[in-house]
Amino acid sequence: MEKTIDTTVEAVKISDSEWEVMRVLWTLGQADAQQIADILGQTMDWKLATVKTLLGRLVKKDAVRTEPCGKKYIYFPTVGEEATMKSATENLFAHICAKKVGMTIADLVQEAELTAADIAMIQEALSEKTPAAVIHCNCVPGQCECREHQTTSSNMKS
Repeated sequence: MEKTIDTTVEAVKISDSEWEVMRVLWTLGQADAQQIADILGQTMDWKLATVKTLLGRLVKKDAVRTEPCGKKYIYFPTVGEEATMKSATENLFAHICAKKVGMTIADLVQEAELTAADIAMIQEALSEKTPAAVIHCNCVPGQCECREHQTTSSNMKS
């Protein structure tokens, strides 16, 4: 049976450990729990039971589907890697002040190992980006020190 990855469905939120399992499935296209445990056993100190637990969670989240094959199951990713990465990025930006997104992106660029092609791609994306006229803070009052919340904080204290 052909593997089917739905790129139209909103990507699910997955934990760091689940990411590791998904990376194996995205690479192989399909695998049984033992294959995944063997691959992750080279870098993680995980037992087969740990991998099976993570696979069970991913099945419940509809990120992975199973097919029986004899006495074992074969696991297939149902969400694409690109859509899942995009969702994780959106999730990150939803948790930080809108006024700090640029600084966060700059920090990510500084921390990441990038090839010349990566840098050229980023520079091209930046050259095509239209700057926002104004970025409004989306923090909870008192969470940050921006001018928008200093006024609100002063009003709350009165």
